[in-house]
Amino acid sequence: MSSDYSARHLSVLEGLDAVRKRPGMYIGSTDSRGLMHCLWEIIDNSVDEALSGHGSSIGIVLHPDESVEVSDTARGIPVDIEPKTGLSGVEVVFTKLHAGGKFGSGSYAASGGLHGVGASVVNALSERLDVEVDRDGKTWAMSFHRGEPGVFADTGEKSPDAPFTPFENKSELRVVGKVRKGVTGTRIRYWADRQIFTKGATFQTEDLMGRARQTAFLIPGLTIDIDDRRSAVPIAESFTFAGGISEFVDHLAVDTPITDTWRLTGAGSFTETVPVLTDTGAMIPTELVRECQVDIALRWGTGYDTVIKSFVNIIATPKGGTHQAGFDAGMLKFLRAQVEQNARRLKVGSDKLEKDDILAGLTAVLTVRLPEPQFEGQTKEVLGTPAVRAIVAAVINKTMTERFTSTKRDDKTQSAVVLDKIVAEMKSRISARAHKETQRRKNALESSSLPAKLVDCRSNDVALSELFIVEGDSALGTAKLARDSEHQALLPIRGKILNVQKASVSDMLSNLECASIIQVIGAGSGRSFDLSAARYGKVIIMADADVDGAHIRTLLLTLFFRYMRPMIEAGRIFAAVPPLHRVVVMNPGSKPNETIYTYSEAELQGVLAALKKSGKRFQDPIQRYKGLGEMDADQLATTTMERAHRTLRRVRVADAEMAGKVFELLMGNDVAPRKEFIIESSDKLSRDRIDV
Repeated sequence: MSSDYSARHLSVLEGLDAVRKRPGMYIGSTDSRGLMHCLWEIIDNSVDEALSGHGSSIGIVLHPDESVEVSDTARGIPVDIEPKTGLSGVEVVFTKLHAGGKFGSGSYAASGGLHGVGASVVNALSERLDVEVDRDGKTWAMSFHRGEPGVFADTGEKSPDAPFTPFENKSELRVVGKVRKGVTGTRIRYWADRQIFTKGATFQTEDLMGRARQTAFLIPGLTIDIDDRRSAVPIAESFTFAGGISEFVDHLAVDTPITDTWRLTGAGSFTETVPVLTDTGAMIPTELVRECQVDIALRWGTGYDTVIKSFVNIIATPKGGTHQAGFDAGMLKFLRAQVEQNARRLKVGSDKLEKDDILAGLTAVLTVRLPEPQFEGQTKEVLGTPAVRAIVAAVINKTMTERFTSTKRDDKTQSAVVLDKIVAEMKSRISARAHKETQRRKNALESSSLPAKLVDCRSNDVALSELFIVEGDSALGTAKLARDSEHQALLPIRGKILNVQKASVSDMLSNLECASIIQVIGAGSGRSFDLSAARYGKVIIMADADVDGAHIRTLLLTLFFRYMRPMIEAGRIFAAVPPLHRVVVMNPGSKPNETIYTYSEAELQGVLAALKKSGKRFQDPIQRYKGLGEMDADQLATTTMERAHRTLRRVRVADAEMAGKVFELLMGNDVAPRKEFIIESSDKLSRDRIDV
């Protein structure tokens, strides 16, 4: 490279070229996450209209040709000429960066968009984008190819591969139809540019459903319809909720509530100096008074997991920001003061609450609305407006004080229950910390506290060690002979363990089987679980291949999911896959017989059919394993325990929230949803699959 460096070496990217050159700056990445971010930009424009009271429905269609269409019934993008550029409002919105109606002009009191780059960025990163606007009794249309306006010569279905002719002298906003007076709305359909996005980038239906459901909760009365036509069986969902964030909290929470859903609302004002664009084009620093609306819904439950969703003008802020910092600080300060006032009753001494103590079992939705919020980056994951922190903290202090000083019986009872819970969490944390400081991880030779029934391995290398949780003593005897004693440890359990989804923490800890599993793994449980202290690199559930074995496996997974979830998230929990059948093929003469193991009835029938077709004989009847204890040690080793031959199923939690709901449905206290699930699913179950 030349050492010469002068002004002629500088490149100036103008307009949308900058977006195409550095897309990650605007959408975060060019994989599925970035593709979804583009879709959010278009959807959020329609959501901002609904938030301002214009339009009550939004439609989203995922087409088989990888295009996506977003439509609304809002005011429609302006079609008149913008005086500074001489272009139509539609072309300004889709081709000019930092152009739009969300810069404090009065069109939007509060909106998620504030940079004016969302629609133009999507346009720049699209191979084709078509927009239609219903306004002034007409339907106006315009098309773009990688950000450049022009006309596609479609001969049938719309396609990005159709011949494209860019406008040369003057752009044209075409009139393609008429609509009734008063009918307004916008329809946008675009094809993401495969020159920009990675090959495997696709629209994620589940993410889209979750975002649509979330938005419908945040704007009561808004209907969002999703139609995914990409597969042979189309998926269609519609979301609309009459309630607000209180209903959202009830949807998010999975544990049993100890309080009602509390609603904390308030507002505050602040001043900030911002540059304001004058009619002459000059930017003049101006001090403006801003109003910030705060709306919070929360409830505490019996569990210890925390779910907090924060939003700014309906835009999710998954990484928090000043509003969430204000929530944490305000809640901690208030509850610390309440605990100090009730120190004698609560028996807390001089111990201090920490943030984790008050968040345990808390489900909350925090929303703030303010004009022109300061986000950190176009992806809007963190709110940066400093004044919001103090306003949220003040609202919490005022509304929580009213709740805790209320003379109503329910308020007094629930306030006392909350204090009892957070103090219990504090004492549990202090006790766990003291225990952790005095106890260090010990291997089997140093420890006398490990259960006597544990058959430990000799290796201290966590990465190579494996713990097999074995069903029953009979299987344990065979597994002892089949294992690799250097790296494989065995822990037998007696039948079906406690259903921890229904049991309390104290009941779980007092249960012999649950306590033994937690003790042997050696990393604690619940909030005090320390993945780095786990004594084994893999934990393998080895249960019989029948209905009872599946039930035991489910109970064990429930224990791991609720109290040792980091093990699942790290991919360190596995299920062994023992065979169902053993087929002995009899070879002629002195040639030794061949053994084939099958793992399903269909696989067995396929093997037998292949043997008959080739004229080979096999021992009859076929051996059907009813349990692991029926196997010889060499059979168990070959099929289930030896690393070179075995098959393991890794247990993963791709979506912990969804997994939690499934566990609650199948194993929780609420019987009615489980009964409904069984009734609805009964038609899908074949009688042949029932092990009787």
